[in-house]
Amino acid sequence: MARDYYGILGVARDASDDEIKRAYRKLARQFHPDVNPDPAAAEKFKEINAAYEVLSDDQKRQMVDLGGDPLAPGGGGPGGAGGAGPFVGFQDIMDAFFGAAGGGARGPRPRTRPGADAILRLELDLLETAFGVEAPITVDTAVLCTTCAGAGTATGTHLATCETCGGRGEVQSVQRTFLGQVVSSRPCTVCQGYGTVIPHPCPTCAGDGRVRTRRSLTVKIPAGVEDGMRIRLAQQGEVGPGGGTAGDLYVEIHERPHDVYSRKGDDLHCRVTVPMTAAALGTRLTIKTLDSEETVDVKPGTQPNSTLRLRARGVPHLRGTGRGDLYVHLDVRTPAKLTADQERVLREFSRSRGEEVAELTKQGGFFSRVRDAFNGH
Repeated sequence: MARDYYGILGVARDASDDEIKRAYRKLARQFHPDVNPDPAAAEKFKEINAAYEVLSDDQKRQMVDLGGDPLAPGGGGPGGAGGAGPFVGFQDIMDAFFGAAGGGARGPRPRTRPGADAILRLELDLLETAFGVEAPITVDTAVLCTTCAGAGTATGTHLATCETCGGRGEVQSVQRTFLGQVVSSRPCTVCQGYGTVIPHPCPTCAGDGRVRTRRSLTVKIPAGVEDGMRIRLAQQGEVGPGGGTAGDLYVEIHERPHDVYSRKGDDLHCRVTVPMTAAALGTRLTIKTLDSEETVDVKPGTQPNSTLRLRARGVPHLRGTGRGDLYVHLDVRTPAKLTADQERVLREFSRSRGEEVAELTKQGGFFSRVRDAFNGH
C-alpha cells in the first residue's frame, strides 16, 4: 500500500510548495534527534524527510497523486530503479532550522559582482583645508576591460555550460548517517561555482572582465575639512569582476602641520613674543592671518600668557556660514642682559614703585676667591 505522504506532513493534497515546505520545517524542528531525544523521533524524522523528498519533487508527487509510491521497492525506492533510498538534501535540513539563510542561496554564482571600495590618503596644507582646493589624485585601481567589455571571453566566443555540474554551479555527494543517506552540496571545482566556463578567455584581462591601471582624477575639497575626514567619490573605486558596478573611492584628508598656526576644530592658535616694556606700556601688533593682516592693540600692563581673540579669522565652517576665531597667545620676554645704564634706570623705576630689589653680590664663589688670592687681590 502506498504511504500517505500528505498525512505524514499534515498538509492537504492541494497544498502549495510553500505550505509543504513550512510543514516540513515545523516537523523537522520537532523531531530532529538533536532536539528530541525520544528514540522514536529518529524514525519519525526519517519519515518526514522521505515525505518531503517526494512532495517537493514534481514527478514523484505526480506519482503519489496517481496512487503510486515512488519510494516503494521497484518504484524508485530502496533497491528499485532510479532511487538511492529515502534521503533529503542537507540544505533542506539547514533550511528547516535556520531558514534560507542557513546554507546560502542555491544555484550558480553570478560572474558579475560589485567592485570593492578603495581609500586614498591625500596630504594638504592648512590653507588648502581651510579654503578648499581642487586637488589632482592618481588612483591605481581595476577598470572595465575594453577588449571584452567585461564579458571575459575572447572576441567572437561565449561562455559554455560546465559539463561537470551541468550549469548548477554545485555538485552533490551522498553520505550515510544514522538518519539515512544525506546529500551535501559543494561548489563545483571545475567552474568555481559559476555554472559556466570560459573556453577562450579574453587575452587582455584573462577572463576577469577588468584590468588594473593607473588613472588620474580631480577631487574637489570643500572649505573647512579637517584632518582625518573622508570624501566619498561614488563609483570611482574598483570595477567588480565580470565588469560589475564599481565601488566607491574614499579620499582621506591628512593636514600637514603649519609652522605658525595650530588648529583646534575651526579655531586657530598662535604665539607671539612681546618685550617686557611693550607689555608694560602697551603696544600695537600686526598679525598676519590666513588671508589678511590684522592690527591688534596690546593694552598696557598685559601679563604673560595673555590671549588676544580675533573673531572670524579662523577656518571657515564646513557646514554652514561663518568662520572660527584666531587666538593670539602672548609670551612676555624679559631681557637676559642689561647694560649699566639700563640697570640703573630699571632700579630707579623699581624704587619709584616702592619695590625693593636686592642687589646681587659681585663676590664670586670659593674658587674665585682662591684665584684672587693667587693674583694678589
